[in-house]
Amino acid sequence: MMNLDLLEKAHDHARINLEALKRRVELRHKTKTKPQKFKVVDFVMRKAHPYQIENKLSSKCTGPFHVVEVLGNGAYKLETLEGRAISRTWNAINLFFGEMCEIS
Repeated sequence: MMNLDLLEKAHDHARINLEALKRRVELRHKTKTKPQKFKVVDFVMRKAHPYQIENKLSSKCTGPFHVVEVLGNGAYKLETLEGRAISRTWNAINLFFGEMCEIS
């Protein structure tokens, strides 16, 4: 019976440590990443969907696209260079400036 009590305490202790680790990782991530901010005049690339990537040498991005509208909270409306509107909004997490496409 005593071993069962110790086992429960060990589980509780492990759960507390895991939660503390998650919070430390989240805090470090938030302090290291800077959200991108785009203006209406910017040209951006967007991350390619997995089905658009044929092999490991394929480009990991698509575009370029023109930012048409800034909606707030990191959301943007885009259009192609020909002026055709993209039907959905895109979050800044999935967008980046064109020169960064070769790096990723």
